[in-house]
Amino acid sequence: MTSSPPSRKRKRQKAQQPWVSSLSVSLSVRSFDVSVTLRCRRKQRRGGAPSYCRWQQRRRSLQVQIQVSSVSRLSKSKPLSLLSPSAFSLDGTDGTPKKKKKDGAKETGRGGIKTSSLFKHNPDIPDIHRPAIAQLKEKIFTSDSFSDLDLHPHLVATLNKVMNISTLTSVQKQTIPALLAGRDAVVRSQTGSGKTLSYAVPLVQSLQSIQPKVSRSDGPLALIIVPTRELAQQTFQTFQKLLKPFTWIVPGVLMGGEKRKAEKARIRKGINILVSTPGRLVDHIKNTLSIAFSAVRWLVLDEADRTLDLGFEKDLTVILNSLNSAGPARQNVLLSATLTNGVTRLADVCLNDPVSIHVSGAPCSDLTTTSAVTCDPEGASQSESFAVPEALKQFVVVVPSKVRLVCLAAFILDKCKFSQNDKLIVFISSCEAVEFLHSLFTAVLSRPSANHKPPLRFLRLHGNMKQEVMLPFCRRFCCCPPLSVKCDVAARGLDLPQVTWIIQYTPPTAAAEYVHRVGRTARIGARGSSLLFLTPAETAFITELANHNISLSEMKLQDILSSLMFDDVYKGRGKYHSKSSSKALEQEVRERATVLQTEFENFVHADARSLQAAKKALQSFLRAYTTYPAHLKHIFHIRSLHLGHAAKSFGLRDAPQGLTAAAGPGASGSHRKNQNQARKQTGSPAKNQNHKKLTGKKREVRLICSEFSSGLESRDAKKKKKKKEEEE
Repeated sequence: MTSSPPSRKRKRQKAQQPWVSSLSVSLSVRSFDVSVTLRCRRKQRRGGAPSYCRWQQRRRSLQVQIQVSSVSRLSKSKPLSLLSPSAFSLDGTDGTPKKKKKDGAKETGRGGIKTSSLFKHNPDIPDIHRPAIAQLKEKIFTSDSFSDLDLHPHLVATLNKVMNISTLTSVQKQTIPALLAGRDAVVRSQTGSGKTLSYAVPLVQSLQSIQPKVSRSDGPLALIIVPTRELAQQTFQTFQKLLKPFTWIVPGVLMGGEKRKAEKARIRKGINILVSTPGRLVDHIKNTLSIAFSAVRWLVLDEADRTLDLGFEKDLTVILNSLNSAGPARQNVLLSATLTNGVTRLADVCLNDPVSIHVSGAPCSDLTTTSAVTCDPEGASQSESFAVPEALKQFVVVVPSKVRLVCLAAFILDKCKFSQNDKLIVFISSCEAVEFLHSLFTAVLSRPSANHKPPLRFLRLHGNMKQEVMLPFCRRFCCCPPLSVKCDVAARGLDLPQVTWIIQYTPPTAAAEYVHRVGRTARIGARGSSLLFLTPAETAFITELANHNISLSEMKLQDILSSLMFDDVYKGRGKYHSKSSSKALEQEVRERATVLQTEFENFVHADARSLQAAKKALQSFLRAYTTYPAHLKHIFHIRSLHLGHAAKSFGLRDAPQGLTAAAGPGASGSHRKNQNQARKQTGSPAKNQNHKKLTGKKREVRLICSEFSSGLESRDAKKKKKKKEEEE
């Protein structure tokens, strides 16, 4: 049976029904100003009574007519299909429209996407009080040159022509004569002061003077232990340059990530100066028969404190036992920018009557009478005070957690794109955070700008990278245009040229780590700057650094965010008189920061892969935050973090609920949820049958029940009821 079409009479009656509500709406659609009149008509039932239904429940009972009253920059004759009823919700009383808007949300004007405000509900930024500090000053260069020392002329010419080095630094002036005299030494000097050449030059001078000349078949004559692969590669390249005039001395390197078969072949051919990481060297000691230490004359432990911090103490014990059992008397050198108690114990074990060289203290001129590890009685207290280069400018910025990501991006844009074309290194606490920020900044910040400058290039470096990806890092860093690098393993020994800014996005775990991080800039007398990010709850770390003679100057958050005014890509919809009013300028800067944050969040939420990467980065950040030492827990405690604000700094719009599921496979969380649902569905039938809906009174009693109730009252009532029934 088919329904007949509506009659003309019914259509005529329908058209004569009055309009029961009418409202006028003025709105802006992109660049058009539209005035719209919206009128609604209710259907009449057959009995004549109107059906009072809600807009959301029975939309079919309403007829909507949109009449365009006035349109600017748009022809009135064209149909307007830009407004949908779902954009408004009508109030049941007077029919006034209400836009659906979440509390605290701010519309950025980019495709209707709303981002919660970055500048609301943030903790107050406290005033920073800098204590007066007498900072240790260390003179870098001296007036002496390498030609004044008793060195081979070819070695001096190589230093002058190949490495462009002619004058001695302070640490080299004190160390090279002591090592040429055959003494063991403990060398402590600031980062970037030339400690590598202070032992490499006397080592090469000693080996080239051996008669008859050394050959590859002699095996290792010098052993240099370094903590990381990157530093091992860099040290090996330094020896390659120094040995250009002495081709009969062969350098070599052993490190993780390389093929053991190829390394065994090089060991069989013969290596005279062996640079290695502790773990790989122990592996060859146990598994390679051709390696022998019977001719070792030099043992150098570079960055010894970092080697111990990484847990290589047992490996060092194995190496020292192998050297002591097979080798003759040797010369030992131990170097670092910081000397800890572990390094002191190591020096007592492997050094014989050492001379201690502290450039920041009084020079040790009498080498024959110095037998202790420290040259002066103030050595113990001096080990707690660190010297940084004089040309290094140190800054700190106090940033709320929600604004950290935008602040970092604005600073990178200012230094690398808008003004000075600097090179930056950004230190982050975890490998996952490095990968996430690298992909985020490459996608969002590398776009061409309005000022026609070349796009930024970002490189990453962390310990989980494969060897073939990690080795070309320094070469690409030297040759490419200005860029920013995010890394967490480049804090020790790496000499990256032309680095002008060090950014510590996550604070270091100790003052010594801070010194090594900032030591990647202002090297060998060059100028450099550093910036430390802290939240308002972490400002006590400034006092902790001041206890180690490290003074920081404050940089304002507003000054960093103001760099977004140079690019109209981040311009919002607001019109401000920012040139005449400081408040208008602040408001426009905040709007531009919100636009940039929205772009970050759009990238993170564009697909499941980037969202998962952001969650993993947040989880690794929280894990790293719990690893601060006990004496810094009052500054860096996980309970002082606002997880929602921390998630905002990783481009997440909400604090993720399933962080544990984010670490594992993507299906683990859904699998666990499906298991719970299946367990509920497969419950006992009797239990499901007994489950009944509560009546109105019972529901009210259940809601009024105290939250401190034990839940046993209902059982007692049931027992009393049964007793009454039995008695009756």
